[in-house]
Amino acid sequence: QLQLVESGGGLVQPGGSLRLSCVASGFTLDYYAIGWFRQAPGKERERVSCISRSDDRTFYTDSVKGRFTISRDNAVNMVYLQMNSLKPEDTAVYYCAADSLCIATMSYWGKGTLVTVSS
Repeated sequence: QLQLVESGGGLVQPGGSLRLSCVASGFTLDYYAIGWFRQAPGKERERVSCISRSDDRTFYTDSVKGRFTISRDNAVNMVYLQMNSLKPEDTAVYYCAADSLCIATMSYWGKGTLVTVSS
């Protein structure tokens, strides 16, 4: 059974940092593109970042460029999202997802981890 589990969310002050982790079971992450998405209360889900499966090309939505970094460690079957200079508008539930390509509607999803940026 293919499963993704996110961790690393929590409460952080504006300007702070968090690192989210996404671990896979039942499949090997390096064969998949992995995306990070987020959904804030009352808002639509938004793709934040993605890393391709073949050459590790990365994508970031404009609002997080220069602040967030996506990376993968195939040895431990994990993908990370390093989030720096966090802002209150980054508050959301963050999900990782997997598919063959970095697309908006990916096939496999985790259940999410909550990130709250507040003083």
